[in-house]
Amino acid sequence: MFDPRLALASLSGEADAEWAASGAEWAGAAFLGGLCLDEPTREAAREMVADRDREEFLPDDPIVFVADELAALSGVDVRAGINVRSTTTAPVREVAEVAAEHDAIVEINAHCRQAELCAAGAGETLLREPDRLEPLVGAAAATGADVSVKVRTELAGVDLVDVAKRVDAAGADALHVDAMDSEARVADLADATDLFLIANNGVRGRESVREYLEHGADAVSVGRPSDDPAVLERVADAVEEWFAEHGAPAEAPR
Repeated sequence: MFDPRLALASLSGEADAEWAASGAEWAGAAFLGGLCLDEPTREAAREMVADRDREEFLPDDPIVFVADELAALSGVDVRAGINVRSTTTAPVREVAEVAAEHDAIVEINAHCRQAELCAAGAGETLLREPDRLEPLVGAAAATGADVSVKVRTELAGVDLVDVAKRVDAAGADALHVDAMDSEARVADLADATDLFLIANNGVRGRESVREYLEHGADAVSVGRPSDDPAVLERVADAVEEWFAEHGAPAEAPR
């Protein structure tokens, strides 16, 4: 799916093409976004900006924004992804069509825990209601784009292994897991599906990289410090060291 097996994870209002290009020296992929696509999620983002002074991407036309951002990365040696929030399938399909043209990954956000987005029916709400998550995955996969689903592990009452199996069946290619201090859950997911598994949370250097890869992750991602060259270099070196010791990774599914 990407090489080296280090991704830059999306950061609301910050993760754009310029940000991705700045980390391309170390990363194999960069997930832009998160980007709200439909009116319920866009209204939630407007509320977050107005009420809590959060940074959010709110372009007039999200589809044009995606096309422009992906085009800006066409000469950069990093595989782009776009993390999207939506409660409806139509805009997901539109974004995925654009992504497919640029060989980019569409990442369905079932991860965000902001109250406004959850109230709109997006983010981590989709983990509690996987019947609503599956059509979003299917809509993106139907375009031929590679599809990732961003999830988190700590939600009570959510069977994440079951969710993983369901999005796999719906057409997902990857699972981007925010382990939330539950690193062993990565092994459960690695055993349950053949999805390309990206592990996230607290990835800062050799120890965290090795822990996730030992649990069966195919790659790791860096979130908040993704704009820190020292952290990225340290993580990239640890990823390279791991695969040098354990053999080159098999070609990732596409």
